[in-house]
Amino acid sequence: MTAKDAPSAPQNKTIVVESITAPAPPQVEPLTGQAAKIEARAGGAPADAMIVIPVRQTVLFPEIVFPITINRPMSVEAAQAAIREQRQVLVLLQSDPSVDAPTGADMHAVGTLANILRYVTAPDGSNHIICQGVQRFRVTEFVTGQSYLVARGLHLPEPTATSSDIEARFLLLRDQSLEVLSLLPQAPQELRLAIEGVQSPAALADMAAAYMDITPPEKQEILETTDLVARLEKVSKLLAHRLEVLKLSAEIGRQTRASLDDRQREMLLREQMAAIQKQLGEDGGNAAEIADLEKAIDAAGMPDEVLTQAKKELRRLQRMPDASAEYGMIRTYLDWLIELPWKPPEPPPIDITEARKILDADHYGLERIKTRIIEYLAVRKLAPEGKAPILCFVGPPGVGKTSLGQSIAKALGRPFVRTSLGGVHDEAEIRGHRRTYIGALPGNIIQAIRKAGSRGCVMMLDEIDKMGAGIQGDPASAMLEVLDPEQNNSFRDNYLAVPFDLSRIVFIATANQMDTIAGPLRDRMEVISLAGYTAEEKLQIAERYLVRRQLDANGLKDGQATVSAEAIADIIKGYTREAGVRSLEREIGRVLRNAAVQIAEGKTDKVEIGPAQVSEILGQPRFENEVAMRTSTPGVATGLAWTPVGGDILFIEAARSHGAGRLILTGQLGDVMKESAQAALSLVKSRASALGIDPELFEKSDIHVHVPAGATPKDGPSAGVAMFMALASLMTGRKIRSDTAMTGEISLRGLVLPVGGIKEKVVAAAGAGLTRVMLPARNRRDYDEIPKDARDRLEFVWLERVEDAVAAALEGERAPEQVY
Repeated sequence: MTAKDAPSAPQNKTIVVESITAPAPPQVEPLTGQAAKIEARAGGAPADAMIVIPVRQTVLFPEIVFPITINRPMSVEAAQAAIREQRQVLVLLQSDPSVDAPTGADMHAVGTLANILRYVTAPDGSNHIICQGVQRFRVTEFVTGQSYLVARGLHLPEPTATSSDIEARFLLLRDQSLEVLSLLPQAPQELRLAIEGVQSPAALADMAAAYMDITPPEKQEILETTDLVARLEKVSKLLAHRLEVLKLSAEIGRQTRASLDDRQREMLLREQMAAIQKQLGEDGGNAAEIADLEKAIDAAGMPDEVLTQAKKELRRLQRMPDASAEYGMIRTYLDWLIELPWKPPEPPPIDITEARKILDADHYGLERIKTRIIEYLAVRKLAPEGKAPILCFVGPPGVGKTSLGQSIAKALGRPFVRTSLGGVHDEAEIRGHRRTYIGALPGNIIQAIRKAGSRGCVMMLDEIDKMGAGIQGDPASAMLEVLDPEQNNSFRDNYLAVPFDLSRIVFIATANQMDTIAGPLRDRMEVISLAGYTAEEKLQIAERYLVRRQLDANGLKDGQATVSAEAIADIIKGYTREAGVRSLEREIGRVLRNAAVQIAEGKTDKVEIGPAQVSEILGQPRFENEVAMRTSTPGVATGLAWTPVGGDILFIEAARSHGAGRLILTGQLGDVMKESAQAALSLVKSRASALGIDPELFEKSDIHVHVPAGATPKDGPSAGVAMFMALASLMTGRKIRSDTAMTGEISLRGLVLPVGGIKEKVVAAAGAGLTRVMLPARNRRDYDEIPKDARDRLEFVWLERVEDAVAAALEGERAPEQVY
């Protein structure tokens, strides 16, 4: 029951909204506009039928006066016809309020006959009638032929029987109604008097139902209940529920007021203090702002040490004038403390099966990497409070290091945030600046946590190998505390000056090479190496991911453009030479943009791109297989090199000319590579007899060793075998097999020593179309890390000594004498 619908005073057991002295004929205001047109064409309803006014969300009860807004033409016409003919109307509730033009099938069967006391047309054109309920009415049939609803039916008289049961329920209902009014704020006294003056149980039930805050279907159910005992029971149950809600609300209100008493006292004292400070010219700022900050600090869930520091700074801010320069600094500091996620995270459960599906859906291949990630997730699931290792993905650009971190975050159900460390050379970028400096801010780690909004996020430390030291300090040293599980539970940012727990964050670093990472920092991370992709892997990645992504990026729909597998293979072979797939995606994008132009111009509805179209769009292939051409003469060997962007093939060329036994080295070789060339020449001289070389030939010839491309700096000992074979081929005149590449360091004893980067080098050999590789025998331990596709396509020759390389690579016949 609500007070807003209360009438002004009781009169003859009838609640009215205005004073009505006699049932005089209603005064109808002149009709204009659309209403006048409706009246002019309206016909009269049958005398034994009732004019129906359908309503959407209103239920009228007998002896209740209630205003009704009518704006539908059929309702306006029905009301005007009833006034014109001085007839009662039947107010019926629609069963579906959304129907704008209801028929008899859309109406409830029971309604209330009512007298129209007043008809009002508002200045905005809306129509209103004030109705007084008279009696219940049940519709038996609807009469057709009028532009408004007309119905016949039965009058439902109110029960007049009395009994002790009815009287008891009547008294209970009256007491409940009066108690509800006592709990309502600003309840009108007239409504209380009206309830006290009602003597009829049926009238009291209807009055309580009319003014009770219940839904129209519930009111309609009460209206349709003709049995008085059942009606009183329904209304009493609804009123009892409402009474319990009001009592509970009142109790909650009392408890809230009691808890606010101390705070109101504190606020009053603060306002008085602010007024005193203002009189003294020391205005302490906006009291409401201070109160909001205090509430936010209390709700942030800070640890005790941090909470004490925040309260201290808040008291300083309270005593400080707004115009003070330090006011803004303290306010910014408090904002940072409030917005950081101090509360311990509640990570969602880890589903290992779902994690496998996510990794397989996001990445093709990388089986060893996926297995390690699943192991990592399994450990996190079984020991969520344990100290997780710091993973570091190392590999060339474009092999999916960052996307692997995003997949881990998705599998863990945690937010993902990326922090770029490339080019960072200031320790303050990690630890933050002290607040004594103007414009000071926390470091990148705290800023990333604030952005993620969780202490349990997955943080990607991108390009960790590209940090550099400067006069401002060494950021790699600051990262030692961040990535040490034994220390990062109390990481102190210089700006915050309070400890922050980083132990729940999952750190994942990425790097292109490990050489530039400081040893102590590298020791804190578990390195997971990602090699470059083979041609077959690139083809699968392009078909599964890259083509779809570029179709969406260029606005092409399914079926508008297709790229055949042969076309993709040609792009991989002739237009890209990389370890990752970024250049491949760019070239696919170029091909699909050409298709988008054709479709946008209306030349075609579908474009099919094959090998022929690739050469037309991208031009002639940029890369070709140089192995056969480079190794068609003696003195040319194919080596394997490792670069920060993956493996590559390397050609060693040797030439002989008349001279005095000098060794000439070109091609921007580093000191280590020059020493390898000198060692290779000494080794060939020491084995001249075994190789069938005239020793005097070395004294009469100058030997020139060149390593293309000359503009690229090169260094390292792993080209020793290739240099030895190039010199041996030159001096013996025997060609080196064109399908063979080699790597390995040599010693003056003829031993082949192990080298690094075997996985990357072998992948590069497979991508260049070679079929044999010669590797140091002591590198057999790296065989399992080589991708299976590369292992299946290559023949492996394991070298213990340089004689093994001579036997496996030099062709048997001596080539014709060359002119040098």
